[in-house]
Amino acid sequence: MVSLLHVRHQMANLAALGRLGRLALAKERTRPEARVLSAEVSAPSDGLVNDYLRWCGGDPKAWRGRVPPHLFPQWSLALLARALEPIPYRVERVLNQGCRVTLNGPIPRGERLLLTADLHEVREEETKARIHQRVTTGPSSQPDALVADVYEVVPLPKKRDPDAPKPPPRAKARVPQDWRPLGELKLGPHAGRQFALLTGDFNPVHWLKPYAKAAGFRSTILHGFAQMACASEMLVKRRFAGDVDRLASMDVRFTRPLLLPARPRVLIGHDAHGDGVHGIAVGDAPGGPAYMIGTYTTR
Repeated sequence: MVSLLHVRHQMANLAALGRLGRLALAKERTRPEARVLSAEVSAPSDGLVNDYLRWCGGDPKAWRGRVPPHLFPQWSLALLARALEPIPYRVERVLNQGCRVTLNGPIPRGERLLLTADLHEVREEETKARIHQRVTTGPSSQPDALVADVYEVVPLPKKRDPDAPKPPPRAKARVPQDWRPLGELKLGPHAGRQFALLTGDFNPVHWLKPYAKAAGFRSTILHGFAQMACASEMLVKRRFAGDVDRLASMDVRFTRPLLLPARPRVLIGHDAHGDGVHGIAVGDAPGGPAYMIGTYTTR
């Protein structure tokens, strides 16, 4: 169980998301410009960090004195939302498509954190708008301890010529046949709500079933960041023998909705090219569909 009291740590995120939604409804569509914002925030509390780690399958003892870097949405989401204010899309329609994180140093517990959020690119296509944001965060001694590139998409009304031929369907991502399972994730029907309480990402598609159904899903879907966090902790436990410093980077795409409840696996691939890059996925089995797929590197 995740305590409802953790919502008190998410007030800044809720306020920023609410403001972004109101602005998007109120203004005309405009061409967004580059936007870089900076802030200094308090580190997340020990209680929140430890409950978050337990939810992800991690060991709070392994992270003693450290904040897991994959918790960055909790203290970054408000600034990322502010950076999106020039964009007139409705925030509840934004879907996370992927994330690349580079870990340059530890994030100590109890220290204030510096961060910048950069609206790197917004590109409209025929049926969607693609958004690329970058957040850099860390203590004053190393403000670039973590660099995260976040890739999002917003569905747009279709403008396709009814007489034009339909494009061929895009191949769905699958886990390579030779990748091996590392462990199983046990995700209950309320996993999206629990992750929202721990991180402040309250997009209703993740925790409100009627909303998720109205959006075209059979049930609520798990956050992409939650998949990445659980996969990271599975690596620490099963691959790195509890050494939280081994992971150097992770670059993943969220390729299909992970409907809740679910019991997917974390799967890994070998270093195919000898360059230190290993495959990682969240999926059902080798050769089966992938909900998240990408790579990671180690130190």
